Amino acid sequence: MPDRFSRDNAFGKTLLDWWQQLDDDRASRATLRRAPTVTAVTLSAPYQRLFRRLRAIGWNADDVAWRNDRLAAIVGLLAHVSEDRQGELAKAMSHKTTGEDRPMVSELRFTRLLESPDGDSLFVGLRRVLPLMSNSVDVVALANDILHWGDKVKKGWAYSYDWPAHSND
Repeated sequence: MPDRFSRDNAFGKTLLDWWQQLDDDRASRATLRRAPTVTAVTLSAPYQRLFRRLRAIGWNADDVAWRNDRLAAIVGLLAHVSEDRQGELAKAMSHKTTGEDRPMVSELRFTRLLESPDGDSLFVGLRRVLPLMSNSVDVVALANDILHWGDKVKKGWAYSYDWPAHSND
């Protein structure tokens, strides 16, 4: 089983196809959007249907239990994404809209995301951040970052975020 989602591998293609089909499956999207926790996502029929599709193509559900929880977090968050805008997630968070002097995701909020100790707290934090980004992120990048959440991803985000300059630096 590949350890990454890609636009070119079966796991990534299946995930993208499922996400695109959410536009026509408003009931599933609504169910997932209402799920307040990763556990609630896991217990939902829309997640279980995607889980079965991924398992049929080689997702090893018994390999490492936390991977399934991370997949549930990915699914729950993707229900909130309305546009697949390719690019680094942290870079997109620090983007400033035209005429604005503040990034979409403030330095403080971004730092709190980096301090997320586990998938559950990251899930809650990102659910709050996605609307600030007009629910427009790179679907595959989001999936990979959640799947591999840990020091390496956190450091990658820290280097990618365009930190605001302070006058006393």
